[in-house]
Amino acid sequence: MLVDDLNGDAVETKSLFKDLLNSSSLLTRQEARYVVDLYYQLQEYRKRSANQVRIQSDDGEPTELLTWLLVNFKGMEGNIKTYLDKFSDTYAVGRWAKSICGIGPVISAGLIAHIDIEKAPYAGHIWSFAGISGKEEWKKGEKRPWNAQLKTLCWKIGQSFVKVSNNKKDVYGKLWRERKNFEIAKNEKLEYADQAEAKLKKFKIGKTTDAYKFYIVGQLPPAHIEQRAERYATKMFLSHWQQVAYFEHYKEMPPKPFVIAELAHAHLKEVPNWPF
Repeated sequence: MLVDDLNGDAVETKSLFKDLLNSSSLLTRQEARYVVDLYYQLQEYRKRSANQVRIQSDDGEPTELLTWLLVNFKGMEGNIKTYLDKFSDTYAVGRWAKSICGIGPVISAGLIAHIDIEKAPYAGHIWSFAGISGKEEWKKGEKRPWNAQLKTLCWKIGQSFVKVSNNKKDVYGKLWRERKNFEIAKNEKLEYADQAEAKLKKFKIGKTTDAYKFYIVGQLPPAHIEQRAERYATKMFLSHWQQVAYFEHYKEMPPKPFVIAELAHAHLKEVPNWPF
């Protein structure tokens, strides 16, 4: 099959794919950020196209064009994932991340693209940059104090750990389960009553909402507890990611012993699947 390259010349698709795959390892971090973002945009287009095809099929309407788009979105999505797999393979921390159940080439490449280890001598720097340390506050009129794309990526990481938590090879999903039980117990003991009160004061929460029923009695809603547990597992993973990335870059361990004070309740302190 022939397609037009950037210069308008006809080339074989297999040859083009091979050339692009070989060049994937040479992507800059800035280019990788763009490609990762493009992947997730295509993923959303593909989902919307699939839904539209389903709706029109049920209504007996023609779907030829939408089906063609859907097929092409799927193909591009798969190709980009392959390119990002090649890109992340060029980094030890990328290969390590992909060894973790729930972490694929897109997330692995995204972390490499967004995190500059020279600016993150401690895991806390990554948490803050991703907006998940729990200490960030975005005040009106000020610049957002975190990287929005990285924060979204971290949300996807937490969601992924939840999905693989029943997998025998899973590591961080089990941490999510442990932390969730820990958070539920604290919540039931009203240890988050001050946070619940602060939420009621800061936000206009409707008295008819399910969230209000929890806040008013000094508890955090289940969704909030779930988010805390997911963020905990994600922070532990990022702490380990930082250790691997730091060692890859500097050929030595981080400047201080690897102690995670804020994650003191975790049983997992050593980096899994490392060293290779």
